[in-house]
Amino acid sequence: MHTTLIISDLHLTSIEEDKIDFFANFCKKYASKADQLFILGDLFNTWIGDDVSLASYKKIINTLRDLSQDTKVFIMAGNRDFLLSKQFELKSGCQLISEPYILELNTNKFLLIHGDSLCTDDINYQKLKRILRSPITQFIFLKLSKNIRLKLTGQLRKKSIEAQKYKTEELMDVNQETTDLLMSNYPGFELIHGHTHRQKTHIGEKYTRHVLGDWSNAKGNAIKITDKLEWLEINQPFKKIN
Repeated sequence: MHTTLIISDLHLTSIEEDKIDFFANFCKKYASKADQLFILGDLFNTWIGDDVSLASYKKIINTLRDLSQDTKVFIMAGNRDFLLSKQFELKSGCQLISEPYILELNTNKFLLIHGDSLCTDDINYQKLKRILRSPITQFIFLKLSKNIRLKLTGQLRKKSIEAQKYKTEELMDVNQETTDLLMSNYPGFELIHGHTHRQKTHIGEKYTRHVLGDWSNAKGNAIKITDKLEWLEINQPFKKIN
């Protein structure tokens, strides 16, 4: 039976060895048994360009390369790792995909996105996103030295953490009208996304929305799709996937 796994928001860093090992074990015990794995953004907590970050994440890249020998691995950029590019694909064996991504499995149809595009109530975030995603901004950033990139990224992250203290839970969640408008273009689809870290399945009148949660050093979550969709709680010790 064909098996698809979907995860999001691992936020891996180069210094959290326990979390890196946890992800590696997930790949070995779970993902390697699946036909394909989708990672819907923020696999990495920070990615400042393939030329710099590939060297910082060697263990994770090796894990992905080993996994991709038998399992197709598709990775969508998130708000933390949107600078993933071609060298990452070559080194990891993974395929970068853009959002929205249409996934059709038998008679089931799913729309995959990272999720931050739905958080339109957070106007300041959306303004910053447009600036950071600009090709001109990215071109200039990637011409800077490693140390300057790290400094700028650290400053942005610090300001983001500070700003979140004054944002309500509602402000940082998806906007219902924005989500409804998106799904009106995809009748009969179910929506799967991450970003908000609010793991839950929302069953509406016109569509169902599945929200992936984030990962810690010893706990994660995944959506498994075979002939049906089900949630997997990923904990130590690992159990074999059915």
